[in-house]
Amino acid sequence: MKQLINFGSRIRKLRELRGLTQAALAEKMIISPSYLNQIENNARPLNKRVLKKLELALGIDFADWTESEDRRAGQLRVALNDPLFRGSEIPMHELRDTVSASPRTAERFLQLFQAHQRLQADYQTLAESIAGEERIKALHGAQFPYEDVRDFFYRRNNHIEALDHAAEQLCQSRDFACDDMAADLAAYLAQTRGVEVRLTDYQQQERLQRRYDPETKILYLAKPSPPSRRAFQMANQIALLAHGQLIDREIEGADLASTAARALCRLALANYFAGAMLMPYTRFLEDAKRLRYDIERLSGLYSTSFEQVCHRLSTLQRPHNKGVPFYFIRVDMAGNISKRQSATSFHFARLGGVCPLWNIHAAFSSPGNLLTQLARMPDGKTYLCLARTIYESGGSYLRPQRKFAIGLGCEIDHAHKLVYSTGLDLDDPDAVEPIGVSCRVCDRPDCSQRAFPPLSRRLQIDENRRSLFPYAFEGSE
Repeated sequence: MKQLINFGSRIRKLRELRGLTQAALAEKMIISPSYLNQIENNARPLNKRVLKKLELALGIDFADWTESEDRRAGQLRVALNDPLFRGSEIPMHELRDTVSASPRTAERFLQLFQAHQRLQADYQTLAESIAGEERIKALHGAQFPYEDVRDFFYRRNNHIEALDHAAEQLCQSRDFACDDMAADLAAYLAQTRGVEVRLTDYQQQERLQRRYDPETKILYLAKPSPPSRRAFQMANQIALLAHGQLIDREIEGADLASTAARALCRLALANYFAGAMLMPYTRFLEDAKRLRYDIERLSGLYSTSFEQVCHRLSTLQRPHNKGVPFYFIRVDMAGNISKRQSATSFHFARLGGVCPLWNIHAAFSSPGNLLTQLARMPDGKTYLCLARTIYESGGSYLRPQRKFAIGLGCEIDHAHKLVYSTGLDLDDPDAVEPIGVSCRVCDRPDCSQRAFPPLSRRLQIDENRRSLFPYAFEGSE
């Protein structure tokens, strides 16, 4: 377990929230009140025995706590690279101390910084084009709900236990066949909801994957779609019809800023439920561990797509029964991020492109092949990164394929659990490639692939010198 720093004040707050005196909590832990007092004042270290007692007495998981604080400290580090805060760099341990001592202040600061980023993005877009009224509405209405929903899933560690449990319970009670669930789901919809499933050529006209008519109770699915997608869309409809109230309760506690964000979150939670139905938690996690997280074997075992398996793997964070914490990302050939989820402290770029040294870009040069990379982020954490392309038919010769690269990765401490670590020397520092979040927030001085100078450094221009590196800036020599 990672070292716990300045947790005393937070332990005291948790105790007070539960209405316990120091004496009462000490009695539950079977320790002296003076010992607990020293813990709350950061005067005594926390050994494993006392940590276990605290977890049981307060109903918390310190492992989740430290991982969450690491992620928040990493976000602060990225934010403080902005030119607004030009100056000496704040050490990572100080950022962790700040998050530990005042988590709400750190969260509010990050919200303020995100608002600043949005204003910058708006200004840049408006400056580069002649923007009419409709364009301005689009900037302020269509972009931010997606960020709200992404942040909601990030705060929940990409795991929604209530939906996961409900989906698993339904699969067990109906004895659905995980290797061919489409027929079972269609029968369930007909028997319990009176819904008829029809395959249609809608994709050729409107390119719809799913359309439900509540008046006739007919669910139309695109005929050209693969079985895994049709099963997913049926599970999605089951989520909305049978578990709509459960989804609504999750949204009520999501603290979303707009009606659009809440509507979008409802769809995202229905998608989460669908994935949890196709790949029920306990069985899927057991199979994932047994197969060493072999994505293709899991895909064949559950009749699901490569992307569906990767996304599901990133959600396996049930308390006391966790899988490897993964990040999940989907990008197009231009580097645009269309999906990103993470149960790790991996940092995604909010604005601009992702790092060109990351292997997710190389996937397009090797279509269909799964690429591996050991990559180290600027915060010093090393990841095993997987990347592979996927292609989705346009349904016609006249419509182009949809092409994406899927990225999945975990911290190197977990890499040995994956079949993809076979043949890799996880202890060789020369096998690790330095990457960053994106060029504008990366301070690495010796990157020949840099597209932009870092925002936090002043450019140094010398007409008498030419380097292999495209930009010289403060601290690059």
